[in-house]
Amino acid sequence: MLVMDGDGLALSKRRITLSTSGVVPMMARCGAEIGVNLAVSLHGVRKDVRDELVPLNKKYGLEDLLQACADYPGASNARRITFEYVMIKGKNDSDDDARELVRLLKAYNLPAKVNLIPFNPWPGSGYECSDPDRIRRFSNIVFEGGISAPVRTPRGRDIDAACGQLKTAAEKKSRAQRDREAAAAAAV
Repeated sequence: MLVMDGDGLALSKRRITLSTSGVVPMMARCGAEIGVNLAVSLHGVRKDVRDELVPLNKKYGLEDLLQACADYPGASNARRITFEYVMIKGKNDSDDDARELVRLLKAYNLPAKVNLIPFNPWPGSGYECSDPDRIRRFSNIVFEGGISAPVRTPRGRDIDAACGQLKTAAEKKSRAQRDREAAAAAAV
């Protein structure tokens, strides 16, 4: 990788994190060949919820994903796997979900940290962010289970850009629509 090469950016592999939704067959290869840290977009602990939130789950299920994480080369308490978990009101934020998350991570003996991310709603998303008290309760249950579960501070909500969900309030136009509008404006 150019970013780790001495003739490139010369970054240490310990300072690089690969983020994945769970392309299971490539995880071990990535760990073996480039040895970077791993972050997994988890977002749900039940099949139906994760299938909805992370469609790749239909191809590589939760158990296969967690086994691939357990087998990830170099994962240890010093190099924990980060699990990203967006908090969505009434969808994946219950006490039972928190307890199941702890159970799963312990069942696979995963050296883990869970980043709890308040959902950034946008018009038409159909989801709402969990209440701050609910997120705190979820975090406390996971922490009491022996797993770090910090809550990410939401930033960028004022410009519809929080938590990687960059989205404008304006309706997206197709390329053809933009071309028609440009042609109409040029004809005037």
